[in-house]
Amino acid sequence: MEYRNLNKLYTTPMTKSSLSQHDALFKKFLGDIAVARDFLEVHLPPHLRERCDFSTMAMESGSFIEDDLRGQCSDMLYSMKTTTGHDGYVYCLIEYQSRPEKLMAFRLLRYAVAAMQRHLEQGNDALPVVIPLLFYHGTTSPYPYSTQWLDCFTDPELAELVYRQAFPLVDITAMLDDEILSHRRVALLELVQKHIRTRDMLEIAADIARLLNLWAIPKEQFRSLMYYIAERGNTSDESEFLQHIAAKATDYREDIMTIAEQLEAKGIQLGRQEGIQLGEQKGRQEGEKLASLKIARQLLANGAERNLIKIATGLSDHELNDLVSQ
Repeated sequence: MEYRNLNKLYTTPMTKSSLSQHDALFKKFLGDIAVARDFLEVHLPPHLRERCDFSTMAMESGSFIEDDLRGQCSDMLYSMKTTTGHDGYVYCLIEYQSRPEKLMAFRLLRYAVAAMQRHLEQGNDALPVVIPLLFYHGTTSPYPYSTQWLDCFTDPELAELVYRQAFPLVDITAMLDDEILSHRRVALLELVQKHIRTRDMLEIAADIARLLNLWAIPKEQFRSLMYYIAERGNTSDESEFLQHIAAKATDYREDIMTIAEQLEAKGIQLGRQEGIQLGEQKGRQEGEKLASLKIARQLLANGAERNLIKIATGLSDHELNDLVSQ
């Protein structure tokens, strides 16, 4: 599947007739693939133009703009490969406003991200390169605002630090426990979630209690933590785990007693449900066995062969022998 190069027409409030005239004229020209190719060959920056294989350029159709922007846009769609063989997107936006828009660069970025999202929704697992291009014909000249989207921020330098490098990663699976234990009030969350699937929670009960004493947490957070461990953790002895926490982190003893009672009640209820299910299953099995024995008796009375009876009823030789001897 080819990635699609999009020629995007941006419209803003004008009279309906003037807007449709601008739109119709632009589409009339850029609907001609030769004109559209010339447009991009002329106006794309050289370092981007040299990456585009204009001989592969073709007109497509389709729309992917979000509902809140669709009323301001009409689109023409092109597909084009790059000189390295990769497909890519190219945007071209026409500005219909009589006044420039300060945050136009951010709007271009939104269109670009929308194109990337559509590409993923088509079953691809990597993002295409999207080149936004703004075509402006307003009354203010020259265009007074930056088309660098980072300039839309109140602090462009900070924005550049955030968005031009890899996003911060907190990978607790690769952290040593000693490092996690130094993380103050968030250490408890990180330690439990690191080991919730891989270790017996009883093994880290001492560390949990120590953190509770060092960094007191609200009772609501504590209860959520204990229920999380009970429901998602691998705990060999849940009662011993709670007793250890209660003995070492005495401020939470009352909550632990309440939690223990609730877990016990829940366990009893689950036991009852499992007992009912096992009883029903056993009853079905006994009913099926009685039915098989009845069929076997009828077949024996009619002189059926032993192998045929075993196949028809699923009974064993021992069970058939007991039936014959009765």
